[in-house]
Amino acid sequence: MKLGQRFAVGMLVWAAACGVAAGAAQAQTDPSFLLTATPEDFAAYFPSYLANGYLSTMTGPRGTEGNLAYVVAFMDYARDDIARPAAIPGWSGIDYSTGGTSAGEFWLDQTKLSAKAFANYSQTLNLHDATLSTTYRYTDDSQRSTDVRVTSFVSQASQHLAATRIAITPDFSGTVRLRFSFALWAPHQPRFPIRTMNGEEMLTAVDANNMSVLEPVNAVTADRAPVWYHGDTHVLAQDGDASDLTLWLDGRAEQGLAMAEAAAIGLPEGASPSDVKLIKGPHRLGLLVSVPVEKGRTYKFAKYTAVSREGWGGDAKATLAFARAARASGFDALLEAHVSAWHELWQSDVLIDGDARAQQALHSDLYYLLSNTTVGTAWPMGACALTPNYAGHAFWDSDSWVFPALLLLYPERAKPIVMFRHRTMQPARERARQYGARGTMYPWESDPETGVDHTPYFAYGVWREIHVNADIAIAQWQYYLATGDRAWLREYGWPVIREIAEFWVSRVELNAAEHRYEIHHVTSPDEAYDDVSNDSFTNASARKALDIAVAAAREVGAAPDPRWERIARQMYIPFSTREQRHLDFDASTPHDKVTWMGSSLSWLAYPNLDLPMTQQVRRNDFEFQLKELKVHGDDPNEMMMVMLAVHAAELGDGNAAGVWIARNLVGFLKPPFNVRSETAANNAGYILSTSAGFVQSFVYGLTGLRIDDKGLSEAYPPVLPDGWRSVTLKNIAFRGQRYDVVVSRDAGGKVRLKRTQRPL
Repeated sequence: MKLGQRFAVGMLVWAAACGVAAGAAQAQTDPSFLLTATPEDFAAYFPSYLANGYLSTMTGPRGTEGNLAYVVAFMDYARDDIARPAAIPGWSGIDYSTGGTSAGEFWLDQTKLSAKAFANYSQTLNLHDATLSTTYRYTDDSQRSTDVRVTSFVSQASQHLAATRIAITPDFSGTVRLRFSFALWAPHQPRFPIRTMNGEEMLTAVDANNMSVLEPVNAVTADRAPVWYHGDTHVLAQDGDASDLTLWLDGRAEQGLAMAEAAAIGLPEGASPSDVKLIKGPHRLGLLVSVPVEKGRTYKFAKYTAVSREGWGGDAKATLAFARAARASGFDALLEAHVSAWHELWQSDVLIDGDARAQQALHSDLYYLLSNTTVGTAWPMGACALTPNYAGHAFWDSDSWVFPALLLLYPERAKPIVMFRHRTMQPARERARQYGARGTMYPWESDPETGVDHTPYFAYGVWREIHVNADIAIAQWQYYLATGDRAWLREYGWPVIREIAEFWVSRVELNAAEHRYEIHHVTSPDEAYDDVSNDSFTNASARKALDIAVAAAREVGAAPDPRWERIARQMYIPFSTREQRHLDFDASTPHDKVTWMGSSLSWLAYPNLDLPMTQQVRRNDFEFQLKELKVHGDDPNEMMMVMLAVHAAELGDGNAAGVWIARNLVGFLKPPFNVRSETAANNAGYILSTSAGFVQSFVYGLTGLRIDDKGLSEAYPPVLPDGWRSVTLKNIAFRGQRYDVVVSRDAGGKVRLKRTQRPL
């Protein structure tokens, strides 16, 4: 075990012994942090996940299943496929049998979910503690009953560690059996050559069950699951020790990185197994433990799992030592330290006084964002978190949606997103040369480990969605403005900003007749409009990126390229003088397609871009957006709902903002754990950009705050929906100081913003 691992475990024990985690013993948790499944959810249980930014597992209704699990940026690189997250061996499984009878042996995980077999069922995802707790009275087909309580977590205090504990109270005496397993997943079949399949081939492709790969499987499976299937981890070596109650394995992702996984089993105090067997097979590595039990007595079994991957931890031997050390610490101590770490995170929060449903949604969204953040790394966040959806790739979602949502609340957790773009400059340079451009041309879909382009061929047109390159520059500058860290800007942010500016210089075209610069052959954010000229969002973003390059150069003492300022000043952004509103793109392209968004004009009001315009133009853009959403909108993407909330707030209409905030709560939150989907009608779940967007509706929408050259500016008057008493941004960070920001009504009913500096 590495020194850092020994130190981490030692600190967990010390923290618990000193009472640092006393907050875990709170008598009652705010109900806005609790999401609970009941038997009514058995038929439509949409899985959530437990994660700490490095390691995850999906949830299962019994709490004992061996579920799919993932590690950050651990990718499968199968031939002819795109990079996709390789599922690591499932670590969460603890199966239970009441023992063999004349009627046979019955295992909990094989028992069909029903209110009879799982009486008094409840499963709670505690967002405040980041734990999953499942309780029920399990009755098998032989009518033997057992009270079952399962608690699971992925440690926020110790990155490599996860643990599950099952407490059983049988209503009989005899010998029970428990199976502590790693699920060794078979390679997903079929594997499609998605790197080369075009759109028509995707439309006609079918999976192993002869189902279209683009059709939803059922109400509780993410849409396009047959496309966004998990990658493979090949187990290279596996073993266990029945006497030591340990398991370990070494593996490697398909043509990818090495990984290791280990578990140490903790038995109830005073319990003595009558038999322990090691199970080794192609799909399972486990320990089968037989234990005598007495009626009415409670027995607690714990499974301590440690996971590492190449570049983050050691091999199986080192990982096993970590699992053993965790077992020596004990479940309660590890849980206390984990809960304490989460309570520390929740010291920063967004609080609503006046809307309990919106508050619970905010807390679940923040939970999902925090569950996928790291500190001190250069890993981005996949569009769909630590799941295989959208193949785990990094889109503009990381820079323009997730990053701003985290920046004021959790700046140290926003930083890896901008660091990722610096780390992957070289593949972006190579891609620019591939397309005849200069500087860096970041891909639409980046492999989170290498930064290499892994956009599927059937989505080939989106290679033209080049606004991502401006989005990245804007995020870099926002980080500098929020932190004031000039040393960081000089070493990391400025190189990224400079080479993106070089890209735009090589990508624009001078229209000499009109005395303006234009950008042709792009894909709009409203992606059905492919290969258009002068997309307004793209051109406005490019202009801002060039202005940022000029400002950044001066901050670090470099000479800005004079072309940057000239091009920015003469950048063409399509505008209708007659209607006094912006156009989505050149008037030469008909605006007549039915899309998720209807129009992308509200994107011009996006907080990070915030294109300067008069309030009348802003209102005209908003009204056109609403009209087009009705005429040409189809099952709107939730990102659109977020933009309408922010846009309405910029217009000073708190009630309209509240309407769109409320619209974010209808259809998008999949029960029972508020997993957000891309649209209300589909199940493309775990979309972090929509969670982040909902948070931005409050952080930048209702408050009117913007991060700009002047500081944390009150760019727009704050607003509140009628009936809301206040919104509080608790413990935000800006340039080395901490603040509470409260939007509330004064004695005369006027909405005002007050910021209070916290003592350091």
